[in-house]
Amino acid sequence: MELYNSRPESGEGRLEKEMRCYDFLDSIGVKYTRVDHEEAMSMEACREIDEKLGTTICKNLFLCTRNKSEFYLLMMPGKKNFRTSSVSSQLGTSRLSFGDPEDMLAFLDLTPGSVSVLGLMNDKQGKVKLVIDRDVLAGEWVGCHPCINTTSLRIATSDLKDKIIPALNHEPTLVILE
Repeated sequence: MELYNSRPESGEGRLEKEMRCYDFLDSIGVKYTRVDHEEAMSMEACREIDEKLGTTICKNLFLCTRNKSEFYLLMMPGKKNFRTSSVSSQLGTSRLSFGDPEDMLAFLDLTPGSVSVLGLMNDKQGKVKLVIDRDVLAGEWVGCHPCINTTSLRIATSDLKDKIIPALNHEPTLVILE
């Protein structure tokens, strides 16, 4: 795996939604380090990528209420366990469960394994609420996928807070997960 400090030289062989991520980041002046890799479908696979990038890739979960009236994208450290009761009570909502791949695709243009805060740039109607565990914001760097899980990015946490989230127009709700 090789590190790059820019977008791919060409869009050839890349998905349009991945290239839109680079366009978005470049347009708001966010610098990033990129690494291309095999499909990362587990947190174990992400650990090797984390080492290369020098950061921790967030665990990103697409969640919804039982009646599918509310949808959430939860960013949390990979080392923490997801406890639906804890998140649900902090959000003041009914018990959350994992959202359907069809809804994820419809709202965020994402597929399972590629969920990322950057997918919120595709949520023009504001259907998905951003929820962030406070520990994600405590480090210097945050790792995420550019809407595809064969590439990972390292982004300064300050850029996530000060540039990316405001540009996404999705005000985050902070939670504390154990």
